Amino acid sequence: MDEIQPLVYANNLFDMKQTMAGALFAEVTYAWEVLPKIKEFLLKFSRELPSDFERIGEYIWIGKGTTVEATALLKGPAIIGYDCEIRHGAYIRENVFVGNGVVIGNSTELKNVVVFNEAEIPHFNYVGDSVLGYKAHLGAGAIVSNLKLTKDIIKVTDSGGVSYDTGLKKFGALVGDKAEVGCNAVLNPGTILGRESVVYSLTTARGIIPERHILKSDGRIIKRR
Repeated sequence: MDEIQPLVYANNLFDMKQTMAGALFAEVTYAWEVLPKIKEFLLKFSRELPSDFERIGEYIWIGKGTTVEATALLKGPAIIGYDCEIRHGAYIRENVFVGNGVVIGNSTELKNVVVFNEAEIPHFNYVGDSVLGYKAHLGAGAIVSNLKLTKDIIKVTDSGGVSYDTGLKKFGALVGDKAEVGCNAVLNPGTILGRESVVYSLTTARGIIPERHILKSDGRIIKRR
């Protein structure tokens, strides 16, 4: 329980030195509370961007050194940091804040997301209403689901049975710094992955996975060595 409960707070999941959006998290208690605030924050922060950001569309800004391949589609508001790769077929929908050195790849779709520096979302991924931490990585085909089939309010429940009512109908996941999600895994709505946690390929995750733990394909959660 001691390992799990703190993971509802952003500072226990994310290194705020690895994002320009730190002020967004300073305004909330629980980490998921940033999700409804992303659009407003983007519009405000866009007025404070350094001169080496270029406006490439309506409410779309990219930092120096970032490449956007011709077949990518970006919709604003969106801010993308320095030295990122926005590859062929990427789809960046509204309300996306991307850090520096991030890879957004082929057929990857982002919507209402904060992505910390050097995260990789490189192949056939969907990420909605989520936060991805520093150097977090999604394997090919990994999906972050953000809406329950029943469209109920999403609750986060830890292994001790403690439940947090998020008040949100759309909430994907909080993926901590350096967490790894295997190919074709699915993170169900309201999933929280602690720092350096691992979700095996072809695995369905839900609830809270503690820092430096592995969710195996059979549902067991074990400590990393």
